[in-house]
Amino acid sequence: MTTDAKTKYPLLFGIDSPEDLRALSVETLPMVADEIRRFMIESVSKTGGHLASSLGAVELALALHYVFNTPEDPIVWDVGHQAYAHKIITGRRDAMAGLRHYGGISGFPKRSESPYDSFGTAHSSTSISAALGMAVADHLAGKNDRWHIAVIGDGALTGGMAVEALNHAGIYKDGVKLLIILNDNNCSISPAVGALSGNLGKLVATGPVWKARDLSKRALKGWPGLWELAKRMEKQTVNFLSPPSSLFSTFDLNYFGPIDGHDVVELVKLLTNLRKLDGPIVLHVKTLKGKGYAPAEADPTTYHGVSPFDPKVGIEKKPADPSHPTYTQVFSKWVCDMGEADPQLYAITPAMREGSGLVEFEKRFPERYRDVAIAEQHAVTYAAGLACAGMHPVVAIYSSFAQRAYDQILHDVAIQNLGVTFAIDRGGIVGADGATHHGVFDLAFLRSIPNMTVMAPSDEAETRQMLTTAVKLGTPAAVRYPRGKGPGILGGDELTTLEVGKSRTLLTATAPAGRRVAFLAFGSMVYDLKPLAEKLGATLVDMRFVKPLDRDAVIEAAKTHDLLVTAEEGVKAGGAGAGILEILADEGLTVPVLVEGIADRFVEHGTKEQLMKDLALDTESIESAVLKRFSQRETQ
Repeated sequence: MTTDAKTKYPLLFGIDSPEDLRALSVETLPMVADEIRRFMIESVSKTGGHLASSLGAVELALALHYVFNTPEDPIVWDVGHQAYAHKIITGRRDAMAGLRHYGGISGFPKRSESPYDSFGTAHSSTSISAALGMAVADHLAGKNDRWHIAVIGDGALTGGMAVEALNHAGIYKDGVKLLIILNDNNCSISPAVGALSGNLGKLVATGPVWKARDLSKRALKGWPGLWELAKRMEKQTVNFLSPPSSLFSTFDLNYFGPIDGHDVVELVKLLTNLRKLDGPIVLHVKTLKGKGYAPAEADPTTYHGVSPFDPKVGIEKKPADPSHPTYTQVFSKWVCDMGEADPQLYAITPAMREGSGLVEFEKRFPERYRDVAIAEQHAVTYAAGLACAGMHPVVAIYSSFAQRAYDQILHDVAIQNLGVTFAIDRGGIVGADGATHHGVFDLAFLRSIPNMTVMAPSDEAETRQMLTTAVKLGTPAAVRYPRGKGPGILGGDELTTLEVGKSRTLLTATAPAGRRVAFLAFGSMVYDLKPLAEKLGATLVDMRFVKPLDRDAVIEAAKTHDLLVTAEEGVKAGGAGAGILEILADEGLTVPVLVEGIADRFVEHGTKEQLMKDLALDTESIESAVLKRFSQRETQ
């Protein structure tokens, strides 16, 4: 904490906990909000992070911590992209300097990090379920003085899990104190009609009105006909004045709003009134993503997740380098080329149009494209339906989000042996987003599914060939590629296929007998290990297919080498290396094997280089493991 920082942010640097915040007058809160925004922009511009969402939720975070007795009243931030203000005022202001950096604080709420992080998040649509579980548990334990708050965005509300939770929450009335905050920053729900709707929320949330409402309920329940008529009249009246309420009234939830989410004084007043009521309650808050920073307000998508930048200039977009594209850009070009060649090709993404590289495809083939929003399960079964009717669907999805649709991949696609292609981006270590976003489980869980072909390209040209192969197979297939750029091996624009289940040998062993190593590498590990293989005079095999494995190549390597080293950027348990061990066991081959992959642990955040070293998957660590194995043999 520097003197300069205390001078720039005098109010903020007097807040080390929500107790300090509550000691301030409510009239001071707009000034606190201004300081937090300026501090957040300065801090995130140095570290990178999710900026736009957090800028839009500053007043909401302040009001919640001001009114409620946190952490006794737990707050669950759905996804957590909007939770930086929450972190700043809960004792982690100075720790923001290490946000998302190796050894620093997480970019998401994390239970082990702070008692104010009541539930770990990062994947969407979980907050209502978690907060409801907490509320019911407290109710059963007789702890009826605690509120449980779920903050969910309009985007996350599209997730089926959120709707399931709303349906469940509606059965509870007295004693289950659940407050659902709908942070609506993109007008996903129809806008309210006029100013009356906002005033309606403020009016109905007052104690006297609520008491009168509750009294009338009790009186009319003795007259079933009148009670049902009154309920319908109330629902229709509220829905007319505030159309968004219809969604929540369907689930028999008490709805208030929409209100201005940047008027912190009014937010405090309304939340203070709501706190006197009983749950479950929905409060609809309208906010502006990127609030307070003009470039982020103008382009919230670009400022959603940012790398370090100059806040005075903003993010300077660098032109794409066609000579060295990212894997996502390779996919983007391929899907457009394939869409041109195959009129049955249909592209699907669960809310990752830009991230998955489908912007151009949507422009060129709008009738054969669909962003289904945050609905991974629906995306997969929708694809299955398309395949049943003769289309060739391609589901572009991040590895860590594919986990959410495991049942649909298995049950709706694989059992029926349908021709759905999964373009799985962000496979392997992804860096600063940490354990919730590393794509390290996909090879293991996909390999276990019958009828599924699983490919892992080592370069850009292979990526294109594998995607083409997947579509033309006409059966379930996944192509798993990493984040960022490959080795720069592009190939041509042809739509050629590969022979399924066949590897390729890039280097042949030159080392003397007794020290011959064969590296059986998958995906990104191939070119990572090439310099080491050259140094050791080893064989290097690009395995290409995780399923089916090239059985002949594995057997040949086992018979002609002294040590096999399997290498994958994924978990060891059930992974590609485990598949090679299964082949060796089936054949009764006893060659020594080093299985290099991720051990039984969750991987924290940091740069990919730092994490690969930490996981002992960098070339130095693997070389050391190989030499140690030979040394052990020589001393026996």
